[in-house]
Amino acid sequence: MTPVGKTTLPHAVEAGSNHLRTALALATAGVPVLPLRGKVPFGNCRACAGTPPRCGGRPNMRSAGTCQCPAVCHAWAAATTDHTVITSPPWAPTWREAAFVAYHPGGAGLTVVDLDSAAAVAWAGETLPVTRTVATTRGEHWLYRGTMRSANGVRPDVDIKSCMVYARWLGPGTGSMAPLPPAVRALVVREETTPAPGEVVSSLPGRPTWDRTVATGCRHTEQYVRTGLERGLAMVRSHTESGAGSRAFGVARFLATQHAHCPGPCGLDALGWQIVAAAVSVGVPETYARRAVTNGLETADRGAA
Repeated sequence: MTPVGKTTLPHAVEAGSNHLRTALALATAGVPVLPLRGKVPFGNCRACAGTPPRCGGRPNMRSAGTCQCPAVCHAWAAATTDHTVITSPPWAPTWREAAFVAYHPGGAGLTVVDLDSAAAVAWAGETLPVTRTVATTRGEHWLYRGTMRSANGVRPDVDIKSCMVYARWLGPGTGSMAPLPPAVRALVVREETTPAPGEVVSSLPGRPTWDRTVATGCRHTEQYVRTGLERGLAMVRSHTESGAGSRAFGVARFLATQHAHCPGPCGLDALGWQIVAAAVSVGVPETYARRAVTNGLETADRGAA
């Protein structure tokens, strides 16, 4: 996206200015925007939040889908440069409550290398080409021209944000923006093509899903289990920026605790694989997701109902 690649941006796009004014300035520069409730997007409307969603669109935020909902639904997929949408009545309440402005890097032709610690920033300084940088609470965002697949945890405290994710707008940053280098692309390629020992790259497809046939000893109704599972999966999927792995651990631990007094089997392994799949869908490396979920299932408080 050419305007963002320059060394200057409209002055109204400084971090901390009025959120709606910031969003409109970014949209004018060609950057798709959306409001954030905190560090996460506003929740989907009822039609879009159902299972399956009645809107017919992108419940896992992995494709544009057919949803034409006028509300701020589907996280990154709601991001837009259309001033009419941004200032529309369905969006107005969210701007009044918004804590941050977010943008869709891939939609702006950008990739953000999210460096979440001083050690990660030092690594980038030694490894990656100099580019525009934006200070964050714990580190820096390094912005490059060009898009790629997004992924979390490509190395310690380093996430890649480009396609199918959002990033918080923290100001225009400093420095000139460089083209996306092969070194950044290689971080995700390595994650995609190097399976863990004994696994294949596409190990998630075909894993069992939970149903009553694998939970013959569960004391709960199928609706109870499915409702809890879907709520947990939604929480994991909502962490598109960070924290999905930790959330997967918490969801697995909570669900396992609910089955503490069942005679069993309850199909916890199948529940676990669905949590893993949800975490992987928002960029958590599969090995990390499996470890988090396994630990959650094993450390659940078995003395609780």
